[in-house]
Amino acid sequence: MNTRRLSPVPSLSSNAGRAESTVLYVHFHAAGGTALDEDVYDGLLALLAAVSPVVEALPPDAALMDVRGAVRYFGHDPAELAGLLRVRTLARYGVDCTVGIAGNPMLARMAAQDGAPGAVRTLAGEPDAVAAFLARKPAAALYGVGPATARTLCSYGLDSIGRIADAPLGALQRILGAAAGRRIHERACGIDPTPVTPDARARSMGAEHRFGNDELDPEQRCRALLALADGLGARLRSGGQAARGLKLTVRYADGSSTTRSRTFAEPTAHTPELTAAAYALHAALALQRARVRAVALRAEGLCDARLAAHQLTFDPADEKARRVEAAVDRARARFGVAAVGPAGTLHVA
Repeated sequence: MNTRRLSPVPSLSSNAGRAESTVLYVHFHAAGGTALDEDVYDGLLALLAAVSPVVEALPPDAALMDVRGAVRYFGHDPAELAGLLRVRTLARYGVDCTVGIAGNPMLARMAAQDGAPGAVRTLAGEPDAVAAFLARKPAAALYGVGPATARTLCSYGLDSIGRIADAPLGALQRILGAAAGRRIHERACGIDPTPVTPDARARSMGAEHRFGNDELDPEQRCRALLALADGLGARLRSGGQAARGLKLTVRYADGSSTTRSRTFAEPTAHTPELTAAAYALHAALALQRARVRAVALRAEGLCDARLAAHQLTFDPADEKARRVEAAVDRARARFGVAAVGPAGTLHVA
């Protein structure tokens, strides 16, 4: 497949002064619906960075871009840049993508939501267009609103984003708390001041589990989290690294997702600590009967394990767990990753 070469132009057309949406949310789709290999994901990020240096990785299969400078430099509007990026990802890695284009990261994510592979969806930046786009969407579609918060809002009759935007700020703050109420009200009005922040992929490590069917059973989700935490811990220890934090992403059947994170008291690569944090983040979402399509864990803030301090607990159980973990690592190094693992991961579907 031929790819179109981007070349700089000295200036844009007479429409250059018109305000444009320049934030892109790019959601990659691997062939066959499988999870992206990390090397492939890194390569896809490199393709994006060749167009704009302002690329924020959103593992395991998405990224944000600010193409304001690229629009001026290359003389292509954001939709044209999105089309060229799609051609390149298909040509180089056989990976299609859905692209949402808007004036801020939240709106770009929502523009891309439910988009089929290959779709490029642009949301104009005019306030009326943003309000019309958001008005009839359900409360749960608002980025940052998980199932538990959506249920709380719906119990007060705030079942659409338009109704949330029209509600008095004070009422939302009484329902959700001061900070959360203000944040949700701003987002319902299409306001998201979060910048696209370029980050270094080497500072994080992640893994995702996709269920064969939409998973309603919290026990099965916890089994998947155990498997992910066990794999992350093994990879961290084999690479001599430790994580300062853990991020959980839950993807739902409607294409939306919820992300929560936790910072450890001290950097760790200890599987029980990673597992406990994953379980706590999952429990805090209060998903109940949510239809979950996938769960992902990402170890963040990686550092050299040799430089990470470990507070001695004088707990025999903790010391035993660490000795068992070391023995498991040795067995896996000799006989392969599948040689030994937690019993709870045996029936992960």
